[in-house]
Amino acid sequence: MKISVNKVVHEVDVDPATPILWVVREQLGLNGTKFGCGIGQCGACTVQLDGNAVRSCLTPIQQAVDKEITTIEGIAPSESELHLIQQAWIDEQVPQCGYCQSGQLMSAHALLTTNPNPSDEDIDLAMSGNICRCGMYSRVRKGIKRAAVAMNNSATTKIMNDEEMD
Repeated sequence: MKISVNKVVHEVDVDPATPILWVVREQLGLNGTKFGCGIGQCGACTVQLDGNAVRSCLTPIQQAVDKEITTIEGIAPSESELHLIQQAWIDEQVPQCGYCQSGQLMSAHALLTTNPNPSDEDIDLAMSGNICRCGMYSRVRKGIKRAAVAMNNSATTKIMNDEEMD
């Protein structure tokens, strides 16, 4: 079957019930998506399917046909540049052990894509189910807020630059 991962089409020969997690990790070598609990409770395996955060350990690859899978490797603008949310994570010193971070970042990215100015309640709701064994929840919230400001400023700058070109 053909799937699109990080805007690259791949042909994979797997059972249609195989979870997305194992396809991206074992078939495509994208190891940023982590295996945590295997039952969709911890969030470490979170990827985006057409922009929505999903637990890749539970989502069969057949559900990804004709959709776009985005992994942590696919959110940065380039290999040498971080996404603004990744930079915010560093600036707020969110990572501790780091195991949950790709899932946390993917959930946060999906939130900010649909809600550029989330409230604390919006953040808590979007991030529920993403477990951090190190307890960095307040830093995650700060990282999301910092990223929201940076992304909004970036969008405003782009609009201003586009207007100057007209």
